[in-house]
Amino acid sequence: MSDQIMDPTAWHTLVQEEIVDPERAIVDPHHHLWRRIGFGPYLVDDLWLDTGSGHNVLKTIFMECAAEYREDGPEALKPLGEIDFVVEQAELSRAGGAGQPEIAALVSHADLRLGDALADVLAAHEESSRGLFRGIRHAGAADDEPALLIPGRQPAGLYADSDFRAGVALLGRLGHTYDTWHYHHQNPDFAELARAVPDTLLVLDHFGTPLGVGRYADKREEIFQQWKKDVAEIAECPNVVAKLGGLAMPDNGFGWMGRELPPTSDEFVEAQRPYYMHMLECFTPERCMFESNFPVDKLSISYPVLWNGLKKMVQDFSEDEKEALFSGTATRVYRL
Repeated sequence: MSDQIMDPTAWHTLVQEEIVDPERAIVDPHHHLWRRIGFGPYLVDDLWLDTGSGHNVLKTIFMECAAEYREDGPEALKPLGEIDFVVEQAELSRAGGAGQPEIAALVSHADLRLGDALADVLAAHEESSRGLFRGIRHAGAADDEPALLIPGRQPAGLYADSDFRAGVALLGRLGHTYDTWHYHHQNPDFAELARAVPDTLLVLDHFGTPLGVGRYADKREEIFQQWKKDVAEIAECPNVVAKLGGLAMPDNGFGWMGRELPPTSDEFVEAQRPYYMHMLECFTPERCMFESNFPVDKLSISYPVLWNGLKKMVQDFSEDEKEALFSGTATRVYRL
């Protein structure tokens, strides 16, 4: 991410909304924490400013973002620095008192191509996490589009790599989840991965990221139609669940970042409802969970407006379906 991006918190104050369904219990299964320069730090106090903005957020889950890696020691163990950092933040969250959500679990990063050494690395993740470790994200995102604000830097073909697949399979045998993040044109490769590791629970993050900037900017409808087919194919794999969120990243091309006014929840629903409804039709609410992807999506939309939009999106769903989407699926998948 660019070091020149500024914190959009003040911009978000230009759109204020009454909280929809304020008592609805929420588990936010995907947020980051960091001390990066430029964007500004996003630590537990910053997280609480967002989660405490009106919605009933009870627990959150940290998702790896290459923060606070160790500077020394074996390369394979450098991500343990991020775990140490998050454990510290989680302890602060537990001491936060009534009304503040607890960071209840974490998903860290390890290179799943490590072969025989991977089991020992995963054991180190578990030990360092003090009970918070739930799985690994070794994202597959790969694209050379220079306009991307948050570029993936993985090698093309990662999902087909035999060592990588062996690593994903090991996660399943050990009872851990595998999270991923990739771009829309990699969805067929992800479906092949899912079929190759049927005993591992895979979590598809951010809708498979349909891009809308650079060379993809004028191809939204074309990409959407192919994306629908690819997502339906992925949903046929019973070992895949989906996180619904992260579609407000600037790279999705909705053009909200930097506008005079941030989007309202109604604008959010109008623009993104077709994506959400298709995912829900393919996966069903029992295999879906809403996510914030903060503070990345904060570049485009505020936390209260985002969750207002998600609640409006499914206002006609049953109580059981809403419970699954806002808290139940995340609680089950990440064993909270």
